[in-house]
Amino acid sequence: MAQSTTLDEPIGGLMEGVTDSLNSDLVQSRATGEPEWLRNRRLDAWASYERTPMPTTRLEEWRYTDLSRKLSLDALTPMEWSERAFDRESAPARMAEAMEADHESSGHVVEIDGTVAHVDLDADLAAKGVVLTSLRSAVEDHPELLEEYLATRALPADRGKFQALNAALWTDGIFLHVPRGVRLEHPVRVTRWLSEEGKALFSRTLIVAAEASQVSYVDEILSDDMEVQSLVSSAVEVFAGNGAQVQYVSLQRLGHGPFHLSQQRTIAGKDATLDTLNVNMGATTARLDLNAQLLGSGANSDMLGLCFGEGDQHFDHNTSQDHVAPHAYSDLLYKGALDGRARSVFRGIIKVHKGAQQTDAYQTNRNLLLSEEARADSLPNLEIEADDVRCSHGATVGQLDQDHLFYLMSRGLSRTEAERLVVIGFLGEVLSKLPLGGVVEKISRAVEAKLNV
Repeated sequence: MAQSTTLDEPIGGLMEGVTDSLNSDLVQSRATGEPEWLRNRRLDAWASYERTPMPTTRLEEWRYTDLSRKLSLDALTPMEWSERAFDRESAPARMAEAMEADHESSGHVVEIDGTVAHVDLDADLAAKGVVLTSLRSAVEDHPELLEEYLATRALPADRGKFQALNAALWTDGIFLHVPRGVRLEHPVRVTRWLSEEGKALFSRTLIVAAEASQVSYVDEILSDDMEVQSLVSSAVEVFAGNGAQVQYVSLQRLGHGPFHLSQQRTIAGKDATLDTLNVNMGATTARLDLNAQLLGSGANSDMLGLCFGEGDQHFDHNTSQDHVAPHAYSDLLYKGALDGRARSVFRGIIKVHKGAQQTDAYQTNRNLLLSEEARADSLPNLEIEADDVRCSHGATVGQLDQDHLFYLMSRGLSRTEAERLVVIGFLGEVLSKLPLGGVVEKISRAVEAKLNV
């Protein structure tokens, strides 16, 4: 286990000393049999990991998440890739239930403990050139696309300590490519299951939507409760070509115990629409780093998020709206409801670069506290280097409106039923903005379960 540290004590040396299981030999073994470009990319990423200090609470972006207390990295064993088969009949109950609730789809992916175990894709879409496959297979079958996009412009290793670690050690993941002009009418649905305790899992997702294409992608990760901490490191890179329309949805519903670490970056070209929805309801600690880069004129991005925490859950959302091109629009809405001793942190920045004139960018974070011990910290920011823009941000933290509860209870509802309606209504504003089939219903049921209804 990790040795104890104080809040002010740097933890870089503590975690960089994890040489028994996380080391250059492990990187070499992961690169065995891979093409030279990928092998070199892994080794460069490991070098970046070793020279990059571990984040501490002295950094603004990590001020409220103390890794020395939240993550025992040196107690974890890296998850190794092994070939797995998926049998729906013998799937864990939570996994089977989640998949049963999914509506129509263009394709499915099942990932078990970091290994893609099943892929299916509509035959007509495959005939049009759509590619949905495991990242390991894509290295062999689509090397030109992976060499161009994987861990390059979106999430290169030099973006941070954990980005570098993932780029060095990923074992598998998902690759989706939608050719120019191809439109998927139904979402691609991904179900990921974590079963092993005490492991560090590194997975990547790469989505490339070419010019004038359309796709929705729903990624759900689940597990049962765990007594021993595991780490799930997920890197997501999404590219929307000129005029493309892309929706990316992440549903994090892990059980108690895991540390979920998600790094996401979306890049939108000219006149592209690239929307995201991040839902955090599970894990003991969940950290999201999301950067939306509006690279082309006329690009548009709605960034939606919600979390619902109870017990000792800790959610940390770090977002940035990166306006590089003029005439682009972004709108962020993140909401959190917290019960017990749960805590949420939101840090968001709208950055408008020089020359990004006529930018429209908005950022809103609202939090609802359901107990006296729950806590929410919100830090919205603006950094504007252009003079013809419309930008605003706002944040609120409040408790349940007792008058509102009294009104509902006077109509015959119990207090529990009244609280359920208020919470679902509060979070429902986020869900209503991206109404994908099955997603809203699934999240609403999960909220109700947390409220013990």
